[in-house]
Amino acid sequence: MVLALEAVTMAVCGIFAKLDVVNNKHEADQALFLSAAITGGVAILAVLPSITRFKNNSISKREALVIVGLGWILCSVFGGLPYFLCPPFLSPAGAFFESASGFTTTGSSVMTVIEEWPRGILLWRATTQLLGGIGILVLFVALLSYIGISSKSLFHSESSFRNGDLGLARIQDTAMMLLRIYISLVLACLLGLKAMGLTWFNATCHAFTTISTGGYSPHSASIGYYSDWGNSWVIETWLIIFMAISSINFLVFIVILRRLWKRVFQEEDARWFLGVCALAIILISSGRSYQDDVSLLTALRESAFTTVSIASTTGFGTANYDTWPTWSKVVIVCLMIMGGCSGSTAGGFKVGRFVTFAKSAYNEIVKTFRPNQVFRVFVNGNPIDDATRARTMFFLTLSVMICLFGTVVVGFLEAGTGISIETCAGAVLATFCCIGPGFDAVGPTQNFADFRDPTKIFLGWVMILGRLELFALLVLFVPTLWKKY
Repeated sequence: MVLALEAVTMAVCGIFAKLDVVNNKHEADQALFLSAAITGGVAILAVLPSITRFKNNSISKREALVIVGLGWILCSVFGGLPYFLCPPFLSPAGAFFESASGFTTTGSSVMTVIEEWPRGILLWRATTQLLGGIGILVLFVALLSYIGISSKSLFHSESSFRNGDLGLARIQDTAMMLLRIYISLVLACLLGLKAMGLTWFNATCHAFTTISTGGYSPHSASIGYYSDWGNSWVIETWLIIFMAISSINFLVFIVILRRLWKRVFQEEDARWFLGVCALAIILISSGRSYQDDVSLLTALRESAFTTVSIASTTGFGTANYDTWPTWSKVVIVCLMIMGGCSGSTAGGFKVGRFVTFAKSAYNEIVKTFRPNQVFRVFVNGNPIDDATRARTMFFLTLSVMICLFGTVVVGFLEAGTGISIETCAGAVLATFCCIGPGFDAVGPTQNFADFRDPTKIFLGWVMILGRLELFALLVLFVPTLWKKY
């Protein structure tokens, strides 16, 4: 059913390509319709055998894990068909990479000249990020509510929403409300960009990829394409606002609509996220103004957009931060690792985990001279028990180990190409944290096209691993998961 949903969106993009008067060639619509037919055909073949054997309307925890893990992999595989079937063509590995980057809202690309691609394909490219932003399986949960299937386990396994917050309403009601908020933000961003002079197509693509914090742009220069426009600073400011909004837990918007102001003021994640971004902007802009002989206004403008773009893991670019001083790049690395808030469309390790880590570390330090003191840790107004703290520490440790392991793997796969350690580490960090650009050969003005096919496949898997926050994908490799009840 997830693949059927993907096939429908492919067909919609195919209709746009068929009716598009700017690109009147038919390669794009033929590729999209054929891809939709293949994806839909596989979906039908998968659904038919289950019709006569479907006995209950609930999804167990184990089934949910399999659906989530395989669902994201299969969506990425079939989502790459249009790139493989339409000129200028991508290799199967490149098509999988581009598709995985879209659905995981990473934004890394193997397209060298984006303007060479038909607009129908570029719309599909942006649509994959729209679907992946709120989570294609969260959308699936909302649709399941209409056929009476219990999908609580699916929602918990796919999304990063906190368990305590999900008590606000039934899972299906929460999913539907999140979708309405998500679509409302997309429409607001789209209409604002259109009012600033962008075409309907460009405004739509950028709105899709801003709210999803994906960062795909129909221009090779990304948002830097508009740098010569007289109102370019207005466009950048508008995008900064919506990138920041999309990095905040979407459940906060639900409690705002319900006027639960006490709960809003307890939201530590958002305060820490915005505070860290403000501090990074001040440090980078003042430092560049002093060291690089750049005007303070220019440094402030470039650092503000880059900081929010990286911290939100959107990955839009207006300046080449790879040429900035080393200490500025260290700050950017920290922003990459931090990411946005839990329950948002942003990637990264998530702010809430670092808040939990910092409070837990402080308590352990105090215990060295007050061993009998009892501490209670609260994050966002919710008490954090020992099990939650242990899971947080385990997640952070395992994520760091995976990034180190991934760097070694990329270096091994690219042996003999002269690849630098900065490129290897930047590529893994950019894909695992779902950011898009990295450093050196995969910096903000470069792409991932020069990597070998095995490296592209591995990094595509790393994107899905980071998007699902490890466990929903890693569990597929546990043999006991596949044993009969």
